Amino acid sequence: MSSGVIGVFDSGFGGLTVLKALMAQLPEARFVFLGDTARLPYGSKSQRTIARYAAESAQFLVEQQGAEFLVIACNTASALALDAIKESVTVPVLGVIEPGAAGAAKSSTSRDVMVIATEATVASHAYAAACRARGLRGVEKACPLLVPLVEEGWIDHPVTEEVVRIYLKELLQEARQSGQNPDTLVLGCTHYPLLRVVFDRVLLQLTGPSGVQVIDSAEATAAMAAEQIGARTGHAPGSHLPGAGPRIQCFATDSVEKFERLGSRFLGLPVGRVQLVDLGG
Repeated sequence: MSSGVIGVFDSGFGGLTVLKALMAQLPEARFVFLGDTARLPYGSKSQRTIARYAAESAQFLVEQQGAEFLVIACNTASALALDAIKESVTVPVLGVIEPGAAGAAKSSTSRDVMVIATEATVASHAYAAACRARGLRGVEKACPLLVPLVEEGWIDHPVTEEVVRIYLKELLQEARQSGQNPDTLVLGCTHYPLLRVVFDRVLLQLTGPSGVQVIDSAEATAAMAAEQIGARTGHAPGSHLPGAGPRIQCFATDSVEKFERLGSRFLGLPVGRVQLVDLGG
């Protein structure tokens, strides 16, 4: 990786939370981000179609934008298309599910963890499998109301907090009914880091100060990416990669204005001018 170009892909713009975490870990890398906004949501598509869309996006970032390392900042694509993506490009590829499960394994002492995600990610049971491979027992729950609440901008809103409370109470009850004692919660959707304060507050109310630790899969993914890149380049995780930066270029396959408007909320800074790209149908 001579130029430190990292490609980041999502079906929308929620993956900008992963980009934000990557920028903190690798402050001088160059980043190219692609949101396949013309073809979302991926969760309603077949696995074959998701694999084709994701592979096309990966090839765009590698072949046309020069990405030398790919981060798949999309839980659905990570769950259902990671192998297809790896077969479509010649650079290293990292999804968000394995890092999230690895973070849970480091955090949990009870070996019982909870995962909240979108319906498509939960239906894939990818997190449960990744947790089981690490000796963890996992309970998953789909939380379909949270993404639209985040995109509406209701980040610290009483309605959002009540929805989070209902979901977490149900999840804790389900875990305990199955004989588990969860001490870790994995945020398995790239929108959820924006609600981190809400999750922490509600968990404190439900389980007390020593109850449940939250694993942000975006932060876990960025840390693992930095480690893998460091192993390949000789740069220690968190150190500067070659190049002057940070520099970001964002692309979207549709809804550029919406991307520019909402993207800064996820990234924490202006996304700049987003370029429209056509990847086909």
